[in-house]
Amino acid sequence: MSRVVQVPSTLDETAFETLVRAARASVDDSSRLLLDARSVSWVSPYGLLGLLAIGHDARRRTGLAPLIEPPQADDVRSYIDRMHFWQAAAEIFDLDATPPKRHGESDALLEVTTIRSHEDVHRVVEGVREKAQKILHNRLGYPMPAVIHFSVMLSEVCQNILEHADSIGWVCAQRYHWRRRLGREVVVLAVMDVGVGFEGSLATEHERRYGGSWSASAALEAAFLRGESRFSDPGRGQGLQAIRKQVIRWDGAVRIRSGDAMIAHVPEWDDAESLKSGLPDFPGAQVLIVLPQVQQEETS
Repeated sequence: MSRVVQVPSTLDETAFETLVRAARASVDDSSRLLLDARSVSWVSPYGLLGLLAIGHDARRRTGLAPLIEPPQADDVRSYIDRMHFWQAAAEIFDLDATPPKRHGESDALLEVTTIRSHEDVHRVVEGVREKAQKILHNRLGYPMPAVIHFSVMLSEVCQNILEHADSIGWVCAQRYHWRRRLGREVVVLAVMDVGVGFEGSLATEHERRYGGSWSASAALEAAFLRGESRFSDPGRGQGLQAIRKQVIRWDGAVRIRSGDAMIAHVPEWDDAESLKSGLPDFPGAQVLIVLPQVQQEETS
């Protein structure tokens, strides 16, 4: 028996919350999840990884491989194919067949990639260097040093999966024109895992200090704003703070979700909340970074 969950037609970070709530409420030990994505008309990198994370969580909870109905819209199906989604999905979902990779020209900075080891992180960072120069420097107007900074940031968020999550994760990045909020081209970077999350990762080192106020939101604030880490070594835990400062320098947005909470740096061009709790509980950490095209008057 399968429990059907309808995937929202626009699948982004907002729709992810709706999908998590529905999927976690629908799955039990005797049934497997079926994600019905036939009506999806637009999907972001965050949405793509969200499908993988929700499918992985359902499989872990039930022991049954979930099912997924692909979008019917040709342009969405083509995009998902180009992003190599199905190759990652085949390790999680029960698919009739895995579509072959499309090797044509892609405007993606990084197709969907599974992260299991430090070697995977190294391949990701090495693989995006040329594309990062073409997209960040040539298309979005970032100075050349920013390409190096982006590679460091990408490495850091991927390493966090290995060091803190105790689980596999996924990463992808895409350039597109963000008419809805900004009216400029952007690079959207999404990184997700379904591990222990920030609350679980930092608990051993910090929970006693917080007492009854320890929570997912407290852990996110400790890591994102104050650079606290699960490690007691001096100098550890500065990676997220460095990412936040770099994103601020580029007038970008960064959002980290973990457990039932979310924390974000929100630039002037966005109207999202900077801290939120009471979200549907979900394992691991889900990161969204948006880097906008540099305007003429902006400097490096």
